[in-house]
Amino acid sequence: MASNELSPKETMIKKEVSRLNKIFKELDKNKKSSVDGLIQEAAFMRATLHDLKEKINENGVIDNMQQGEYSILRESPALKAYNATIQRYTTVMKELFAMLPKEVIKKEDDGFENFVQNK
Repeated sequence: MASNELSPKETMIKKEVSRLNKIFKELDKNKKSSVDGLIQEAAFMRATLHDLKEKINENGVIDNMQQGEYSILRESPALKAYNATIQRYTTVMKELFAMLPKEVIKKEDDGFENFVQNK
């Protein structure tokens, strides 16, 4: 791979950063600078989750670990890492989306209030 080419994981991170930046583009500058780091971390975690999921799909959720003359079955290290990362990813995404402005739902005026007040 040439030095200026991005790895598949780096490409995935870059796409996710771009996707999240579009979602958060309307934030004021103070909040935007606060979320930039979280966006970077969320993008990295999403790409990492993708890699871990591929390893889990290839190798399964159970790992056969040699212990001298015998072996034991255990939870796959990739699955353990996936489970920890998905929890942290979910937390980061909740933090990010909590910074979005709350949409004020405007009640559509059907004329009823005005009718009642004028009677």
